Amino acid sequence: MQQRWVMVGIGALAGLCLYGLFYLTDHSLLSPRPLFFLIILTVTFFTTLIATTGPIPLRRSAPVAAAVGIAASLLLTLASLRFDEPAAFAATPIAVLAGVIIATLPLPFLMARVTATWRDYPALFGGAWGIVVRGAVSWVFVGLVWGVIQASNALFGVVGLSLIQAILDIPVAPWLITGATLGLAAAVVVEMDEIVTPYLILRLLRLLVPVVLVVLAVFALALPFRGLSNLFGEFSSAAVLLCMAGGAATLISAAVDRTDAAATPAGWMRAATRGLAVVMAVPVLLAVWSVAQRVGQYGWTPERLFAATAALVGLGYAGLYAAAVWREAGWMGRIRRANIWMALALIVLAGLWLTLLNPEAISTRSQMTRYHAGTVSAAALDVNAFADWGHAGALALSELQELAKADAQLAARLADPDGVPELTVTDLAALRVKLAALIPLQPPGATATRDFLLGAADAGEVQSWLSACEALLPDGAPGCVMVVADLLTDKPGEEALFVLRAPDGWMRFDGLFLEDGVLQKRNGMSDNAALYDVEAGEALIAVWQKSPPPLSPAPLNQLGLGDGAIILQP
Repeated sequence: MQQRWVMVGIGALAGLCLYGLFYLTDHSLLSPRPLFFLIILTVTFFTTLIATTGPIPLRRSAPVAAAVGIAASLLLTLASLRFDEPAAFAATPIAVLAGVIIATLPLPFLMARVTATWRDYPALFGGAWGIVVRGAVSWVFVGLVWGVIQASNALFGVVGLSLIQAILDIPVAPWLITGATLGLAAAVVVEMDEIVTPYLILRLLRLLVPVVLVVLAVFALALPFRGLSNLFGEFSSAAVLLCMAGGAATLISAAVDRTDAAATPAGWMRAATRGLAVVMAVPVLLAVWSVAQRVGQYGWTPERLFAATAALVGLGYAGLYAAAVWREAGWMGRIRRANIWMALALIVLAGLWLTLLNPEAISTRSQMTRYHAGTVSAAALDVNAFADWGHAGALALSELQELAKADAQLAARLADPDGVPELTVTDLAALRVKLAALIPLQPPGATATRDFLLGAADAGEVQSWLSACEALLPDGAPGCVMVVADLLTDKPGEEALFVLRAPDGWMRFDGLFLEDGVLQKRNGMSDNAALYDVEAGEALIAVWQKSPPPLSPAPLNQLGLGDGAIILQP
């Protein structure tokens, strides 16, 4: 009971401190930067204290919580100096994630140092999973308590009693209730550590090892047949691949457990774990390639820097895991040692993100270098991004404002960063020439029809077509082809079918012809009205780029004459 009251007091004090800090924030009684420091310190200190007290004595957990809280608050406050306001920094999820890593990953090492040594894997493994389970159960209990309070308040309202509502109307009361309840729940969970253990979760996770192994193996086997176009066309593919690799690493760690005796039994499950340790390298390598492709095309942004860092971490896990299972003897022990070193590497990387590695400054330099080199035009420059990149972005905008005094196109872009700037006649003519030179044409001699059609297209259409053609196929060919033929028998002259793989991954079949000098468009479709997927569309483009397709009549008749006729859709 004494331990319970101590934890209730710690939780209530945490709620009281947070209420006071947010009161200061609402009433602007303290400048933003010191408030930011104190909020981070308070949240980190009390969260760490509640998470570690019990497994280690309070007299040992308090210094640990203080050390972690001071380190996290100092690093985050230092990193917030990259922005005018700490709130702008706190709104960046990457910075928040780095702060969470700094505040949580050192805890198992510090707890293990109290009970054993900082590199004792059983203590590290049990400490880490214990924090996760105790935290989850404690917060579930807090939610249940608030459910009971709200239900009781509603029940009292039926008979005209407002006692509970009167208590809840006291501004500090919800903070005290939540904190005290969380402390009590944490104390009770520690008392029941033989029942509330992570072993159930670990046993359930192990069941997923063969499932994920099969998924990744099928994915790897399908790659040569399905191609890589879907993979590298969208940046989100890298996130999916890295999440899958992270899940695989978690399952492998759950399977090898804290010792060989506690690990998954010898047999097919252990073999599946070894197989997963090898196959997880496939999504990691593809994610690395995907990020590299995207950075090469569009330069660095904070999000791409984070993706590159995550890919680097995944590469570390995949490499160490593959090396660990290369020899059968002692492979689980080597995976456990790899987990220790990778956890330390994550702490170091998070610290670098908050100190030496300034993603906003790196991204700003990258985008400005691309602009000065002519890789990206003023019309395509993402001006709004600079406004979100703190002091570095503000300096870039100041430089662009100076350059805009002698550059009308840049001035227009800065004046209307959300708009689509109009191209000058000279710029549009240059884009048409560039597009004409890029389009694979069938038959190659149909340049007159091609030029007539491109000359009648507006700026938006030309830019859209150029963007699609510049998105290269896996073999390096343009992502488009134009076929000229007499496609509409009721109209004089030739028409064209422009087949493109759009940047969003969809196939476009643009039927083009001139009518009274105005460009007209009709959508093309297959003979059974089925939509082409990306792989089939790319294959069609590749075939038609090599030779013109044969022209054959469509098997259609219509009922009626003129505009009132009806046909069956193909």
